Amino acid sequence: MLPGWFWQWWDAVVGWAASLGLVGLATVSFTEAIIQPVPPDPILLLMVSEADGDVALIFAIWLVVTLASVAGSVVAWWLGSRWGRPIVGRFASKNNLSRLDAIIVRYGEAGVFIAALSPIPYKLLGWVAGMGKMDRSSFIAAGLLGRGLRFGIEALVIGVWGTEFWHLMEKPWVWLIASLLGILLLIPAKKWWDGLLTDTPSTIDVSEE
Repeated sequence: MLPGWFWQWWDAVVGWAASLGLVGLATVSFTEAIIQPVPPDPILLLMVSEADGDVALIFAIWLVVTLASVAGSVVAWWLGSRWGRPIVGRFASKNNLSRLDAIIVRYGEAGVFIAALSPIPYKLLGWVAGMGKMDRSSFIAAGLLGRGLRFGIEALVIGVWGTEFWHLMEKPWVWLIASLLGILLLIPAKKWWDGLLTDTPSTIDVSEE
């Protein structure tokens, strides 16, 4: 459970960024892909919901958040390639570093795509990819595809089909089905996450200093 001051700070960052429009969205998206914990998704959802179905504006919001996030991840990759272990070791556990490295070793570009699309910490994966000397061009391409798809789905659902989506969310059976699907997905996802610690040669030094 995170302390109350964190959520107050979170709300302040989201409000500040939203007040600056695309500049604020780009700033949060860029920095979140490097180090800070506030994701751009709340700002993205707020901005596309206020776009009133303006497809050109929704596209611009999607493009900015995607490019800024991937640009930030490239900085994380560069930092990881040079000073990764002393810095990342302060914020991430040895096991999580090993898991993220295993994603890159086992799946390569597909692993980066999965992290860019899913709740897996994309910023840490960028650092670890740099630490493991993953090819930068492949890293960028996979990030663009994954981040673009993730933010694109959010922009499309809320920005274009927002009214229909919120009406659907008012129906109890939708929440029931979503909860059941979440449980069914969580079990194999947990097994897969735990299994990343076994039988994968590491490309980075995860030893304690």
